[in-house]
Amino acid sequence: MSTTTTVTVTGMTCGHCVASVREEVGELAGVSSVDVDLASGRVDITSEAPLDSDDIARAVSDAGYQVS
Repeated sequence: MSTTTTVTVTGMTCGHCVASVREEVGELAGVSSVDVDLASGRVDITSEAPLDSDDIARAVSDAGYQVS
């Protein structure tokens, strides 16, 4: 059974931003997909188990952006 976590990321302005967030968040353990909507900043993360919000925030920060 998978779970979906949704966060809003600020600071993304282009396709490269989307790719960076998708790559960093996608490296978290158990993540099976990351769907990023540039216009709204919405990031839907599908994973095998619930994710720690600090881990998500750290991955987004590593990509150069912030969870709002």
